[in-house]
Amino acid sequence: MVERIDSFAISRSELRKVLVSVGMADRNIMALFGMLDKAHKHVNAVAFVTMMQRMGIEYDKSIIVLRRMGLDDVTISNVMEMVDESKIDAEIGRIYNATVDMS
Repeated sequence: MVERIDSFAISRSELRKVLVSVGMADRNIMALFGMLDKAHKHVNAVAFVTMMQRMGIEYDKSIIVLRRMGLDDVTISNVMEMVDESKIDAEIGRIYNATVDMS
């Protein structure tokens, strides 16, 4: 049986090093840390990747960060798939919420 790990931890200083190594600007790192602090320093991986992408981290660099946090490739693949699905759901929601005025 394969052991499943549901939680991954990284220190603030190590996360800063990883984010700097993938090219995130200091002001974006501080903004990301602020969002993490508001979430009581605990956030799911999908939300974390979404936050990083909003701060300018590209898809490939998000994968690097997750690997440095200790996630395995299968888990990373699942996370990235869920991130993509959430983007699609958001786009569909925008389309369905549009109104047309037939005057």
